[in-house]
Amino acid sequence: MAELIPPRRAPAARRQGLSWRSRRTRGWAYQFVAVAAIAFVIWLLVSSTLQNMRLRGIQSGFDFLLQTAGFDIGESWFGYDSVDPYWKAFAVGAMNTLRVAVIGIVLSTLLGTALGIGRFSHNVLVRSLCYGYVELFRNVPVLVQLLMWYLAFTEYLPAPTEPVNAAGLFFVSKNGLSFPSPFWVAGHALGAAGFIAGVVAAGLYLWFAKRRFEQTGQQLPAALGAIGLFVLLAALGLWLGGSPVEFELPAMSEIQVEGGASWTPEFLTVLLGLSFYTSAFIAEVVRAGIASVPAGQHEASASLGISRLRSMRLVVMPQALRLIIPPLTNQYLNLTKNSSLAVAVGYPDVVSIANTAINQSGRAVECIAIIMAVYFTTSLVTSALMGWLDRHSALKER
Repeated sequence: MAELIPPRRAPAARRQGLSWRSRRTRGWAYQFVAVAAIAFVIWLLVSSTLQNMRLRGIQSGFDFLLQTAGFDIGESWFGYDSVDPYWKAFAVGAMNTLRVAVIGIVLSTLLGTALGIGRFSHNVLVRSLCYGYVELFRNVPVLVQLLMWYLAFTEYLPAPTEPVNAAGLFFVSKNGLSFPSPFWVAGHALGAAGFIAGVVAAGLYLWFAKRRFEQTGQQLPAALGAIGLFVLLAALGLWLGGSPVEFELPAMSEIQVEGGASWTPEFLTVLLGLSFYTSAFIAEVVRAGIASVPAGQHEASASLGISRLRSMRLVVMPQALRLIIPPLTNQYLNLTKNSSLAVAVGYPDVVSIANTAINQSGRAVECIAIIMAVYFTTSLVTSALMGWLDRHSALKER
């Protein structure tokens, strides 16, 4: 009788205990030691600072944020008065900083990309102008450029009583730029909802068209479909909201332009100065990214009969983005942090508000901590968004 052989069983998995020989255990231990050391250094700095402040009779704490600020702010996106607390004044300063940063990033990206592509133009004049622009604006300190722009706006523009008029809609003077603004009514909420829904629907449609092309090879009208969805949903939102399309137009009074919306000379100074300065660096980033694409890619697209402009958009730029996005992130961060120089021309950003709060409350450490928190948060958000874009634009290997 054949001997019965018991079936083989897989050896039971060993449970790794807390052993110093384990790489995982050592990794957790090193991380714990590093975090503990950093926390100890921070505690030591904070405790010694508070102790020195108490010895000198200096008040500390963030309770002053609930006290009345007692000063006015020239520019604000929302209602603010001198009787409001300090925290609201800091919120106004943070919003002014974000306004400059967001609009400046858009303008500098558009201008820098055009200049970077223009460096490869076959036209000698265009290529030379792009080169001269880059060399001029990136080699002059940004603070000097801000002062030059501020001098131009406050000294060489016409007086408020004699502004430059463009079709009765735009007025430019030493008071800044005045332009039409919409009357904000309840129906604008539905219009904004339709606009957002259009953007989301257009993005989803582009994603669906790309996936369908990758899986079946059938190409849908991506651009036309996305634009159609956006226009349809935005128009539907405006229609449901009662089609609020009335505008408040600026008009000339006896002494100055009144009505509409306006951008002050200080805001224009910071916006244009930072945008032109940063666009010069972005142009070099774009130029380097395009130059990194092998020449064979240009030749292959030309052999297929693809135009130079279409080749740049569909063949070259998607490959160049892999090298453009990381240094482009640094330029966005630099623009946001350079906005702190706005205090030199009197623009009420978060640094200017903090300086005023320090002079009135004496809470220097707390105000500086708020400034650091604002720039730290904006930098992390910018880095996270650009990191997502970097991962999304990376080539997917199969």
